Amino acid sequence: MTPQRTPGGFPVVGIIGGGQLARMCAPYAVNLGLTLSVLAEGSDASAALVVPSSPVGDHTDIEQVRRFAAHCDVVTFDHEHVPPAVLAALEADGVVTHPRASALRHAQDKLVMRRRLSELGLPCPAWAAISGADGLERFAAEHGWPVVLKTPRGGYDGKGVLVVSSAGEAADWLSALQPGEELLVEQAVPFERELAVLVARSPSGQAAVWPIAHTVQSGGINTEVIAPAPDLAEDLAVRLANDALTIAAELDVTGVMAVEVFELAGGSYVVNELAMRPHNSGHWTMDGSVTSQFEQHLRAVLDLPLGDTRARSPWTVMGNVLGGEYPQLYPAYRHLMARDPGLKVHLYGKGVRPGRKIGHVNVYGDDLADLRERALHAADYLQGVVTE
Repeated sequence: MTPQRTPGGFPVVGIIGGGQLARMCAPYAVNLGLTLSVLAEGSDASAALVVPSSPVGDHTDIEQVRRFAAHCDVVTFDHEHVPPAVLAALEADGVVTHPRASALRHAQDKLVMRRRLSELGLPCPAWAAISGADGLERFAAEHGWPVVLKTPRGGYDGKGVLVVSSAGEAADWLSALQPGEELLVEQAVPFERELAVLVARSPSGQAAVWPIAHTVQSGGINTEVIAPAPDLAEDLAVRLANDALTIAAELDVTGVMAVEVFELAGGSYVVNELAMRPHNSGHWTMDGSVTSQFEQHLRAVLDLPLGDTRARSPWTVMGNVLGGEYPQLYPAYRHLMARDPGLKVHLYGKGVRPGRKIGHVNVYGDDLADLRERALHAADYLQGVVTE
């Protein structure tokens, strides 16, 4: 499928992966006059339902990805799981990819990320690479139990993370390691709250940061975001923004990147994760910022001037909508529109499955307590947790 170009010399942006992040780029591409083309997992993928050029293909198949990229002026990503061999093939073909493989590897492999951030002197939890129980025991002897085990590649939404209080609790993970494989072990840091620093950087080096957000986790899944983070000390906010900009520059990130951090007692913090794509913690920007993360990502990968990241209102609250027991969302959607005209509902065109992210809601205004109540109610109503 060859994408239909917009008249006037406007480029085609290819996105590998047809999930909700690619889907939410679509309206901003329209407004910017761009054409999107999405390599989708299936014809019913979230983005394929709204992007006319959505050929079905496998992101691990080098030849399918090369054929897709041949019609694009720039290629970016809905997720970070494209294999290094596929990325290398694209670069060998001269395809412009943002972020580049050299940057993306820091989001694909947590050990690579930890090594690089430590080299840069950025704050991280105590960590080590281990390949067996002896290494785990040595680390815990120095830093104490419990510890956090992470698979270096492929984890998300709490998957690939295990908190253990003894080597025995890690036996299944350790026994599954193949020769040469390692796990990341980290100190279990007692933190005050989780924050997200969202930054965008263009190939020419222009960069911009949004107000820092407080992310609330439930069962390893981000369920609520408050922007800006309440009661965040100004000096800490400045340090977080500057360190995020340093990471983006030193890793040569292009596009949007989320730096997820743990705020510690006493005004310090450590970096938890990096994501080099639009991120769940930035969905609030769709309604709460002058420039959303999706518009900014498109601007950045095309090296267009970046947009204004200021907040439109004193507060914006995002609530994630998880699948429940009710597959028919439209009646609930209509009810919420009537009940709360200020509510912004963003659904992803996904089939309902318990615990699956199927959408989010945004509300913004002056009264934070009221906004949190409205966002929570709307998310719970769509999930079927509340019925009125």
